[in-house]
Amino acid sequence: MTGGRGPVLAIYGPTGTGKTALAVRLADLLRVQLVSCDAVQVYRDLRAAAAKPEGAEWRHPWALVDAVEPTRDVDMGWWVRSAEAECRWAWRAGRLPVVAGGTGMYLRGLLKGLAPAPPRDEALRARLRRLADRHSVPWLHRVLVRLDPASASRVRPRDEKRIVRALEVRLSTGRSLAELQGEAWRGPDRFPVFRVMLDMPREELYARLDRRVEGFFARGLVAEVRWLLGARGVPPTANALKGIGYREVVASLRGEAPEDGLTLVERVQRSTRRYAKRQWTWFRGEPTDLVLDARRPVDELAREVVALLRDRWRGILNLP
Repeated sequence: MTGGRGPVLAIYGPTGTGKTALAVRLADLLRVQLVSCDAVQVYRDLRAAAAKPEGAEWRHPWALVDAVEPTRDVDMGWWVRSAEAECRWAWRAGRLPVVAGGTGMYLRGLLKGLAPAPPRDEALRARLRRLADRHSVPWLHRVLVRLDPASASRVRPRDEKRIVRALEVRLSTGRSLAELQGEAWRGPDRFPVFRVMLDMPREELYARLDRRVEGFFARGLVAEVRWLLGARGVPPTANALKGIGYREVVASLRGEAPEDGLTLVERVQRSTRRYAKRQWTWFRGEPTDLVLDARRPVDELAREVVALLRDRWRGILNLP
């Protein structure tokens, strides 16, 4: 397993199912390189609600955790290129890349590759931004829904950057950004992959997630967001603050929270449950090799994965 393109172990599933714990336990048993596949963990100084590895989970180093400043906007292209660089380093070092996390689009981009990006049209972008300023970003998202519903379903209604990009591609090329990416993703994997999904009954996971969100606030989420917006100088529109928990607190601090009768904690809990539901839908559409019950002891799960890897990749991984 040196040079070229080697194998990848992908661990995914809904948030809160223990992907980090399983990846770390595998690192105790195999020579691996741990790579976080998470759109929030990549940013420095986000701690309270980022669910980053902590304590003993750092007994093995993690790539793409705390990798960039929160003032910098990371997109799928940057993440995929960075993750592939980590994989290449691992292969040269005789290690197995273990890519663990819940950002399904990032993972698919790594395994399938990225579609060639259409050229930028700066004049069109400027006109679209002026429309957003005049009518609002959600108004521009409604335009995208009419012109490119597939791309609109992947973008939050206030994510101006991605809305503008999707409209730019649709208006300048006549094609959907989602369609272009989908064409790239219909091909074969770029390297050998063993896919492991962690799962558990929905209501049990929802209860676990509700407790986890309560922990975010107990760890000082509101104070952290105040600091990020203030002394840290992170703009409220930064991608780093669009993760669940962060975006709800930002909206609350700016007086933009919806009048839905929920407390801030309840609003984040609802968003987290909805996110987990979307992850279920996404990952159950993936060609998974192994589905594991996340309620089982992590040692059992790790031994099962290692046994299956030994059967499939004994020669590649030099396993005993």
